Amino acid sequence: MAWSTREIAELAGVSLRAVRQYHEVGLLAEPGRRGNGYKQYGVEHLVRLVRIKRLADLGFSLPQIAAMGERDHPHEALRALDAELAATIERLQRARAELGVILRQSLPADLPPELAPTAGAELSEANQALFTVITRVVGPAPRRAYADMLRQQSGDALDEQFDALPADAGEQLRQDIAERMLPGLREIFEEHPGLRAPQADAPRGEEYAMETVGRALRDLYNPAQLDVLRRVHALLAEGAGAEKPTGSPRPAGARSRPAGDL
Repeated sequence: MAWSTREIAELAGVSLRAVRQYHEVGLLAEPGRRGNGYKQYGVEHLVRLVRIKRLADLGFSLPQIAAMGERDHPHEALRALDAELAATIERLQRARAELGVILRQSLPADLPPELAPTAGAELSEANQALFTVITRVVGPAPRRAYADMLRQQSGDALDEQFDALPADAGEQLRQDIAERMLPGLREIFEEHPGLRAPQADAPRGEEYAMETVGRALRDLYNPAQLDVLRRVHALLAEGAGAEKPTGSPRPAGARSRPAGDL
């Protein structure tokens, strides 16, 4: 039995364009022709077309199918594809879970997953951006510590005063805010000791993490705010037996921000 190009395409469940493409890339052998010049396909062509379509539907690319040749059962290729699909499914499941949290809580799409449960902490735009940067450069333990801390915090007048501090704020006002921040910062470090050196297990190294957080701080806060942060960290280091932190968060209500490399 012989079929035309259109007939074999319909039988195999592919398009005419696909049949022509398979010929062009060498996946499907050219058939013989009738006396009128039209192609005539046989059973072997149909079987090959069905095989190509099946493998393509499973997720193999045309070059991968070509590399398999005419083997009856490409075990290794199928196992590799199965592992790849399993990883893709896991990634998609994580994405769906994160998307569910975003939709249920009406969260900003750029809020890191670790901070999703802290949405009630009323993060300012600057703090949200800062913590987005932080979660990209520190390890899992500091990220969890930041999230735990944020869940316990709420905004207060001192936070609002810091956020509203003008770039030309006077010396006395800067020092006053720094001194008022100090008790809260000490309390945070006592409750979350992992925040004293959050860059210690940074995936790309402590220096890179410090530089990145410092750059974010300089972009997000004005000179007076940065000066307050320097002052409060200096005051913390002067305390009896106090260990100067390499970075500490200051979300809304926490009364401190990461010092970074200011």
